[in-house]
Amino acid sequence: MGNGVGFVKGCFEQRAKLVEELAARSEEFCYLCDDFAMANNERARWDQSSAPERDERVAEYQELIDSMRVEIEQALDRAAIVPCRPPRR
Repeated sequence: MGNGVGFVKGCFEQRAKLVEELAARSEEFCYLCDDFAMANNERARWDQSSAPERDERVAEYQELIDSMRVEIEQALDRAAIVPCRPPRR
């Protein structure tokens, strides 16, 4: 399990088991988790910066983080759906 998956489990504590299960079967989800963790780390780095472009970069990373959070939530929602079997005849 990658570092990003662990980070996402911490952000979605109520759904940590589902995060782990989805990560075990979806490499794409693992990459999304890694990107989410990296974006959060970069936003935190820019939060501490005194560079003139600080506010602009923080806003850009926050927008990216918000977008990825929605994408993660949607992936978890889809993973939580249990297909119903058609009734036996």
